[in-house]
Amino acid sequence: MQQLDWKNLPFGYIKTDYNVRCTFKDGNWGKLEVSDSEYISVHIAASGLHYGQEAFEGMKAYRGKDNKIRLFRWEENAKRLRHSAEGVLMEPVPTEIFREAILKVVKLNEKFVPPYGTGASLYIRPLLFGSGPEVGVRPAKEYMFVVFASPVGPYFKEGFNPVKIAIIRDSDRAAPLGTGTFKVGGNYAASLRGTIKAHKAGYSSPMYLDTKEKKYIDEIGAANFFGIKNNTYITPKSDSILASITNMSIIQLAEDLGLKVERRAVAVDELESFEEVGACGTAAIISPIGEINDLEMGKTYKFCKDGKPGSVSKKLYDTLVGIQYGEVEDKYGWTTFVD
Repeated sequence: MQQLDWKNLPFGYIKTDYNVRCTFKDGNWGKLEVSDSEYISVHIAASGLHYGQEAFEGMKAYRGKDNKIRLFRWEENAKRLRHSAEGVLMEPVPTEIFREAILKVVKLNEKFVPPYGTGASLYIRPLLFGSGPEVGVRPAKEYMFVVFASPVGPYFKEGFNPVKIAIIRDSDRAAPLGTGTFKVGGNYAASLRGTIKAHKAGYSSPMYLDTKEKKYIDEIGAANFFGIKNNTYITPKSDSILASITNMSIIQLAEDLGLKVERRAVAVDELESFEEVGACGTAAIISPIGEINDLEMGKTYKFCKDGKPGSVSKKLYDTLVGIQYGEVEDKYGWTTFVD
């Protein structure tokens, strides 16, 4: 095993020892197979390649202060993958197969779970795609489910420090009644133009607005948006954003802290009234936002004026991460030990 600088890992792919695979064929799911290859042999007419029959999940394994490895709310990932599969007419992965696969991948690659205190974790990527050949536009009859893992550092290089975000108006991530609520690759392909535009302008990520009026906040690249004001946690409600498991968890923690919670349409113009704003998701956990620049409208919104995250965001972050690493009591039963 290569020597890894655990405290300075990028959020990217690093080869681990094993992955697992399972195929749906002739109306049934087969047995899990373990592989040490990073490659898959795929039919040239696979529906996943031609018609976007593909979905994935992102989740993490954490090594706690007690040296035990924990998964965070994996059942919700299994549920969301089924939702995505049904959204693009794929065969859903049964919960038990999902569970067996992720546990096996973590156990087989246990030495790649970063040490406690490094701020790093083992990222787990369950992937489902149409592997059966189809030339006409129709669902495949065969599917492949793959799970691999990679040790990662923070999604944003700033870590838990304020990031800069750019509002993008000349491209959309997903359309209402389209695939926005499903975790499918096409949404991420659609977001690349905005992502690269934001990066070239010196920003960490794009903010996408509603596709119809360009008045309301949808998502921040690959994360949900939230704002805090008047002791209230506010996050967008939309027909074209992904339901974040992290956001779902933060909502519960916000209520525990005595905050009110509102899930509703959030107008761009409302940004100037927020005391704190941030992005949240499995990869980012919580990233406080220090600046949002509406590039086309020439308007900038400033937060974290002292250069530090807001107090509410910090409490939410510390509590959530504390649960994931076993530092804070898990009173909701969100974590599962990998024995």
